[in-house]
Amino acid sequence: MAPDVSPPAPAEPLLRIHVFGAVEITGSAAATRILSQPKLTSLLGYLCLARPAGLQRRDRIIGLFWPEQPAERARGSLRTALHAMREALGADVFVRRGDGEVGLDFTRVWCDAHAFLEAIEEGRLARALELYRGPALEGLYGDSAPLDHWLEEEREHYRALAADAAWGLAEQYGTGSDLTMAGKWARRAARLARADERRIRRVMSLLEKSGDRTGAIAVYEDFVRYAARELNVEPSQETRDLAERIRQG
Repeated sequence: MAPDVSPPAPAEPLLRIHVFGAVEITGSAAATRILSQPKLTSLLGYLCLARPAGLQRRDRIIGLFWPEQPAERARGSLRTALHAMREALGADVFVRRGDGEVGLDFTRVWCDAHAFLEAIEEGRLARALELYRGPALEGLYGDSAPLDHWLEEEREHYRALAADAAWGLAEQYGTGSDLTMAGKWARRAARLARADERRIRRVMSLLEKSGDRTGAIAVYEDFVRYAARELNVEPSQETRDLAERIRQG
């Protein structure tokens, strides 16, 4: 009878990269060489976040990071940046296909954004929100209009997913009559909702239902401040009416 041989355990990733909140890299003693240079940090973040994941076209990267440079000079800038990243992080965490595509080897690199998406797909919403520590590549700004636009799109994409996850948990606990936990996740959903006024009203109503009228009004007042500061608008009449009804009990 053949011996019962278990398959080998998968190798631990060589690098762990956190792109939610401030970028962090563990697994490389030379990671500070990347993190001390915003351009390289942003490029690493792009290779982590670009959709679909995997190999990325060099001409797309050049168009985001060096759109003002002549083509040959821009290709040289990308080669220099990739060389510096290989030197700091290890050549074996990068993959390429010919001269046209480059990317990270995600069998050797763990990234919180990938783990976040996997957790959402599997319905592990609390785990997803544990991973979502803040906006993607927080504190980084594009030094070109295309890169700045890409950064804003990615931040909004992941923020919206996190807001949906938080509201999903609020509804799950609300359905199960655990209104304390429902309120906790509803408040998280409100913080992530930003300009989604319909969701703000749903959070307010759930908090009122759980007996937390003070929390419901706090969510409303936070939204009033956000709408005035960021959007230069006032809440809709429907939202104001809901807040007044909650105040009056």
